[in-house]
Amino acid sequence: MPAGAVIDVTFRAAVDTDALCISVLGTQVYLDTYAPDGIRPSLAREVQAHFSLAAISVLLSAPHSRFIVAERAGHMVAFAQLTMDSIQERVPVRPAAELNRLYVQERFAGRGVGTALLAHAEALAVTEGANTLWLTAWVGNHRALAYYARRDYKDFGATLYEFENEQYENRIFAKSLRATESS
Repeated sequence: MPAGAVIDVTFRAAVDTDALCISVLGTQVYLDTYAPDGIRPSLAREVQAHFSLAAISVLLSAPHSRFIVAERAGHMVAFAQLTMDSIQERVPVRPAAELNRLYVQERFAGRGVGTALLAHAEALAVTEGANTLWLTAWVGNHRALAYYARRDYKDFGATLYEFENEQYENRIFAKSLRATESS
């Protein structure tokens, strides 16, 4: 864990019984981030598709999927979701893992939880053989864009996230996790 990390938060690999808390926390953070104007049917369906108990249970048992949870006093306050052996055509260094989500409950934002969780996610990706960790961040999430840039994630261009005939521009970010030899 990096120096200055939150000492009253513990980190561990998620287990099947975490599905309910991941589902609810994921829904909460998603809506806080992507629904500043409220809920509409397409957004509600998108949330249910990705954060239902059934959807999270499937992800927890998927062979290339990994979750790390952050807890404080027995309460889940954040989680990271990764997909190992994930390819993004614009990210040149492989093998790579994708950071699908780094979700921190709003009251714990800015307290080092996300930074420590990201360090755990990067370490897990290295342990699993990845040379690079990549992710996408919505262009409207200015806090996330600045967060990853400050942590040496490089911008590899735009991509679109689509659901129900709606398109949202995201930026592709990636970070080399291993020192490379210079020529």
